[in-house]
Amino acid sequence: MKAKKITIFSLLVLGALLLAACGSAAAEEPAAAAADSTGLPVPAETKVVHVVNGTLGDKSFTDSAHRGLTQAAEEFGFELVTSEAGNDPAKWEPALMDAVQDADVDVIVVSSADLMEAFLQAAVDYPEKTFIMFDNPVDFTAGDYGNVYAVQYKQNEGSFLAGLYAGLMSKTGMVGAVGGMDIPVINDFMVGYVQGAGEAGIPAENVLIQYASSWSDPAKGKELALTMYQQGADVVFQVAGGTGEGVFYAAQESGNWAIGVDSDQYAIEKETNPELADTILTSMLKNVDKSLYRAMKMYFEGTLAVGTNEVLGIAEDGVGLAYNDYYESMTPQDVKDTIAATQEKVTAGDIVIETVF
Repeated sequence: MKAKKITIFSLLVLGALLLAACGSAAAEEPAAAAADSTGLPVPAETKVVHVVNGTLGDKSFTDSAHRGLTQAAEEFGFELVTSEAGNDPAKWEPALMDAVQDADVDVIVVSSADLMEAFLQAAVDYPEKTFIMFDNPVDFTAGDYGNVYAVQYKQNEGSFLAGLYAGLMSKTGMVGAVGGMDIPVINDFMVGYVQGAGEAGIPAENVLIQYASSWSDPAKGKELALTMYQQGADVVFQVAGGTGEGVFYAAQESGNWAIGVDSDQYAIEKETNPELADTILTSMLKNVDKSLYRAMKMYFEGTLAVGTNEVLGIAEDGVGLAYNDYYESMTPQDVKDTIAATQEKVTAGDIVIETVF
């Protein structure tokens, strides 16, 4: 009798354990299915590396990219690593390959044309990873780059508005621009700027253009801008990253105006140096931050248009001018009206803006 009771009890315990195990499996299965149902990356398990051929702190292009990726990381919950390769070109490709060869890295983000060859070869060699190139076009006919997304900006459109604005605000009939490098993307700024200044009545010969051959030499930027101010320019546009901060110091020293680039540089400088900020009438915005936030959002939604170049202009909020409080207070109403009307015409395609591409 005792043995029979033990047998019945054992069967009951075994049955209870089986039910518990089945119940646990049933409870876990929907969760696993939900995680895999879309086939999309899980943000918390995704690692993104932004390889910077330079350093953060330019208060312009690179910081804008970092700002957009940081916002995306905070919102979507992925791990973001910023790899600052410094200003020595010999260190750029090793930094890229460190990111690519890390088995935990899912997405590599780069903006350097100097790294394009290595970047595209890495994309071929590591098809399971996603590669994002911004500010430089990719020749998708040259290879199998189905895991690459490329986004560019119609800087010629934004610079057209900057040139028009500089020309309308100039009292001397002469304006200038300092570029970081004599390369196609910077030259695209310049052709738009010259055309915009011409729209304001400034002839091309009165648009002074110089290149600093550096993105991180404020002293050189100041030197070039001071020369332009001495030659009669009273508004100088900086398209030179960290070098361009020197343009603001030149404007401050000479009592003239400057136009910033990529980010709202008046707002940035105002936080630490309000007197310097007061030289910056506006900035030509290249909304890198918005474009990279958008790219990461599309990545997690499964809609990132890999295998294509996407070009964002004024109509797509890719470029424009900074219409901040300082712009509003310093700009005459007739100039504001002209800028607003011209922006509408560019958006509608009524004005064709020259480009080097």
